[in-house]
Amino acid sequence: MFTGIVQEAGSVESVHKSSAGIRLAVRSQKAGAGLKIGDSVAVNGCCLTVVKLIPQLSRARAATGDRSRSEQVVSFDLLHETWKRTNLQFAKAGALVNLERPLRADGRLDGHFVTGHIDGLGRIEKWERSGADHLLEVSAPSTIMRYVVSKGSIALDGISLTVAEVREERFVVWIIPHTYEATAMRERKVGDAVNLETDILGKYVEKFVRPNNK
Repeated sequence: MFTGIVQEAGSVESVHKSSAGIRLAVRSQKAGAGLKIGDSVAVNGCCLTVVKLIPQLSRARAATGDRSRSEQVVSFDLLHETWKRTNLQFAKAGALVNLERPLRADGRLDGHFVTGHIDGLGRIEKWERSGADHLLEVSAPSTIMRYVVSKGSIALDGISLTVAEVREERFVVWIIPHTYEATAMRERKVGDAVNLETDILGKYVEKFVRPNNK
């Protein structure tokens, strides 16, 4: 379980596809600290399992020999279902991805409950600055829009956001300066695909009120 509060925008080190599967490697500093093989990490909101860790000297400190800020190259194996369903299929070396470690049982829930199971892809239709903030308008299929409500929560590339406005096939969220600078949103542009996970509470409510609980 995650909260949608991104710890770090990590950098994609490599994406390797072979007959054996797909391996994604991400360079991380904050989210990578203390990681172990088998741990879970949300990458652009998608819950993945750590399969390999390679300690690295921070690129920013390598020239000075200062080892106080080490990094990790964290590798994940992706199912083909995950690859097809998320925007990780478009990841390239050097691109930023949002990283979050799971919520601790004694932790503070600052965002909302995020499972790390992506419902599908949305597409950025409008992405513009408005004063100090940014307005983001995203189109999404009806299977996702049915769960999007005004002032409700949605995870976009793993970021917990509040829906400001709902239209027939689109919704609007606002991005504050901190979120823009601390996440991969600063690389996004119109036309980009974004991972969407709607609020799990809406899904349970729908199942409970649907006839015969189908």
